[in-house]
Amino acid sequence: MKNKTFGLATLAALALGSAQAATTVKIATITPLSGSSSNLGLQIKNGTQLAVNEYKAQFAKLGMNLSLVAYDDQADPATGTAAARRIAADKNILAVVGTLNTGVAIPASQALAPSKVAMVSPSNTGTKVTDRGLKNMNRICARDDAQGPAGADFMVGTLKVKRVYVINDKTPYGEGLASEAEKRLRAQGVQIVQSEGVAAEERDFTAIITKIQALKPDAIYFGGLYGQGGPLAQQLRAKGIQTPLVGGDGLDSDELAKLAGAAGANNIYFTTVAPPLDSVPAAKTMAANFKKAFGTDVQGYGIMGYDSAKVVLQGILDAAKKNGNKAPSRAQVESAIRSGTFKNLLTGTVQFDKNGDRKAGKMYVIALKNSKRSTAGTVNVIRK
Repeated sequence: MKNKTFGLATLAALALGSAQAATTVKIATITPLSGSSSNLGLQIKNGTQLAVNEYKAQFAKLGMNLSLVAYDDQADPATGTAAARRIAADKNILAVVGTLNTGVAIPASQALAPSKVAMVSPSNTGTKVTDRGLKNMNRICARDDAQGPAGADFMVGTLKVKRVYVINDKTPYGEGLASEAEKRLRAQGVQIVQSEGVAAEERDFTAIITKIQALKPDAIYFGGLYGQGGPLAQQLRAKGIQTPLVGGDGLDSDELAKLAGAAGANNIYFTTVAPPLDSVPAAKTMAANFKKAFGTDVQGYGIMGYDSAKVVLQGILDAAKKNGNKAPSRAQVESAIRSGTFKNLLTGTVQFDKNGDRKAGKMYVIALKNSKRSTAGTVNVIRK
């Protein structure tokens, strides 16, 4: 009996030792999981989780337990920066997918830079995100200096505008996007009848609508997010203003139509760095897996989160290979991501330039008419 007990205890200890021998490897997301832009943040987080689920077996073969830690930044720079500091303190976290908002990405990436925690963003379009030259900051999406002009070109070429009213939400994202669109519009001889900012929290557009009624622009350009864009559209249409409302990828959410209402979800256009599902044939299997895993349909930012996570995960595996198939350091992962070539992604091959911008990608123009989305155009974006 004594020997049997000893044998069981020994086996238990060996099993425990084996479990402890596996190295814990984590990646993190920083996105809004609550608040008015949580729909987009959840898409990125869930797309990342799906990729993690698919890569776990590859990591296990190398003796690594892979997991995801999701942080809610509430679309707030201070909250996102606090999350970044917690990530820096957790040595098992090797890289980050995120953020959604440019205003969060800039301070969060700065906080992570000294610890060499690489970030791969699915959605940050502000030019300052990568123009600071941080070695840890990368993105797979196009920039505002491509997206703003694309929206302007659409307004001039397709909508034939001559006079435009420009609004931004006073955030780094909204101001940057609106500024780039306005610059391109002016260069093409379009008159900017008004350009103003409105706080991102504002939902009463009475004063702005009164000015729009008086100025009668051919289009309204809005640099901001769907949580504000939806009510703006609803109030415009309620006042009988059917002027086209044009914006950027911050409007790219199924919630936009719900917030705008049946009457408001019409004659809205936006550029987006996230591909519509019907434009990515290879995404059908991923979409089915996403629906099975999370009970919701994948949207463009789910695809972008998924691809960003695959860049991160493949970067870690590439770094591990150079490290004798052992868990790599953060510095090794940072280098592997920036210098890598990532193929077989849903959005195509990803390579980064010296600043962390994607060398070649696509952007899309989406039309929302009678609450139904359709693809109105595609733009190739090449970084030189």
